[in-house]
Amino acid sequence: MTPRLEHANLAVRDIDATLRFLTTALPDFRLRFDGLDDQGRRWVHVGTNEAYLALYPASHDSAERWVPYAGAPGVNHLAFVVDDAEAVRQRLAAAGYRDSTVANHHPARRRVYFLDPDGNDWEFVQYLSDDPRRRHDYGDARPGPVSGPRS
Repeated sequence: MTPRLEHANLAVRDIDATLRFLTTALPDFRLRFDGLDDQGRRWVHVGTNEAYLALYPASHDSAERWVPYAGAPGVNHLAFVVDDAEAVRQRLAAAGYRDSTVANHHPARRRVYFLDPDGNDWEFVQYLSDDPRRRHDYGDARPGPVSGPRS
């Protein structure tokens, strides 16, 4: 069997705010579960039948906010394959989310990045080719200035 990511579990400051971000970016995402854990804390699953994100309330706020690409251990971004990266950009921008996209030009893919309400960076990639050699070619990519590497 080929491994695939089934879900990621994220601690967030505001579940509803994160749900709004995700369902704005990815309208096919649906609420799969909304309930309470054994301690009465709300948690949700949002996604598709094949993959989802579990959103759990953060139990405390750290003294320093997470900053993607700043060099600290952690997740710099999660990426979703989408049919139309520009449509994702337009939906998120219209909803007031901050575009964090770096210049990226590649003949086989388009990528946009946005920050969610917690400051997490999310990538949305549209592939323009079904050929894995073209999709996975990084030699033609001409990234602009970034604060750290992005995939």
